[in-house]
Amino acid sequence: MISLYIHIPFCDSPARNGKCDYCDFFSESVKNYNKNFLKHYIYALVNDIKQQIEFFKIKEIPTVYIGGGTPSVLGEQIGILFDELKKINLILNQSEFTIEVNPESLNREFISICLQGGVNRISLGVQTFNEVSRNAVNRFGNKKTIMDALKLIKDFPIKLSVDLITGLPYSNIITIKEDIKCLLDYSPDHISLYNLTIEEGTPLAKNIKKKKVKQPDTDLCDTLWITGKEMLLEAGFIHYEVSNFALQDNFCRHNIRYWQMNNWIGVGPAASGTIINENTGTGKRYTYKPDIKTYLKEPSIKNAECEELDKIALIKESFLMGYRFFKGPDPRLFLKRFDCSINDIIPQTLKKWEEKDKMLFLNSFLSDAFTELDKHS
Repeated sequence: MISLYIHIPFCDSPARNGKCDYCDFFSESVKNYNKNFLKHYIYALVNDIKQQIEFFKIKEIPTVYIGGGTPSVLGEQIGILFDELKKINLILNQSEFTIEVNPESLNREFISICLQGGVNRISLGVQTFNEVSRNAVNRFGNKKTIMDALKLIKDFPIKLSVDLITGLPYSNIITIKEDIKCLLDYSPDHISLYNLTIEEGTPLAKNIKKKKVKQPDTDLCDTLWITGKEMLLEAGFIHYEVSNFALQDNFCRHNIRYWQMNNWIGVGPAASGTIINENTGTGKRYTYKPDIKTYLKEPSIKNAECEELDKIALIKESFLMGYRFFKGPDPRLFLKRFDCSINDIIPQTLKKWEEKDKMLFLNSFLSDAFTELDKHS
């Protein structure tokens, strides 16, 4: 089984080339392209998917994730993608099928098309209801738009995941509490709670440096995230990954496959895929260039940059990804892949951290694990 990630590199924010000021993901303004171009892009994705299915001999796709960018800016044209995926016939009824959407580009028709296409999970980019913080980072939309989108989604039989960001400019204890309380009114199944990372080179980083925008200090940012975490735990959510919380039986299966280092293919500019040889404990990772026009010339992995992953690199990545998840790496998969158990190669680290929260102090745990692994190898 191999999962599928589909990248839609278009956004509709009126800010900097369609992107919010904190974003460093690859995307461009959808306003730069007409409907014919977007249709051409969708068919390029489909051709790429078909080629990879044949190349990797894929028999079943257990999870699909359409991300971006903002996939909902495709509007009704997203139906073309769904129709083509149905023809491929490898996505089963029990597969988890997620699409990312933003409130301002969401409507009833789009959700209906998604449901008809097999989507059973929506990931809504809320980030915050606080207008001052939203304006400070050029985040499109407003509180009313978000609330309308949440109400609309709850009209449909579809799971709801929501993204929130703590530590945005001008945020405080009051704003994070209001954000969580407001979200809980709409009964989401899953909430991703991220502490804002200031990415070098983004407009937000430049504005903070020039003191045009005031960012909460590190201690306050930590307090805001912990406050949000405590509220979600009190509401019955399970903290199952570093930044992810879900009600029982609502964990994101697609992301768990990343964290447990299962195979996946990716299509679209800036997308990547990872395929592991279970017999040798080695693998390959390919990544497309972040360029839409280059991708459209020949959407094929033979034009992607390929990285060879040796056994030690894969073991380290299995730790890096696996310990983000509250259950840790899959021990049976690890043993099968590397012909050794985790306890065989980092016994001292595991003993030292036996009573500690590896997920909460992930960097410190990984530092110990990698040091011991390097000595072992």
